[in-house]
Amino acid sequence: MIVNIIRSCRDVVAVCDKELLGKYFEEGILQLDVKESFFGGKEISVEDAIDLMQDMRKEDATFNLVGKKTINTAIQAGIISSNGVGEIAGIPFALVLL
Repeated sequence: MIVNIIRSCRDVVAVCDKELLGKYFEEGILQLDVKESFFGGKEISVEDAIDLMQDMRKEDATFNLVGKKTINTAIQAGIISSNGVGEIAGIPFALVLL
C-alpha cells in the first residue's frame, strides 16, 4: 500500500493499493482518479498501515481509501465497516470524515 498524509487544519490520509497508483477508472457518470499527486507517498506494510490509521483516527483525520487491500486493512483497523464501501469499475473505495 501507498500512503500520503496531507497536513492541513484537518489531516487527510490518502491510502491506495500500490498497483492502482496513477490509474483512472470510470463507470457511467462515476469516476475514480488515483492521482499520484494526491495518493503518491510512502509504501508501507499492512501492519504499519493499521497502526497509522488507528493513530490518525485519534487526530480526527479524514481518510481517502482506494483498493481491495487498503479497504480490508481499514476494516481491520476499525476505520470503516463494509457498509461504508463504494465501488467504481470493480475498485472499492471509501471516504471517511471522522
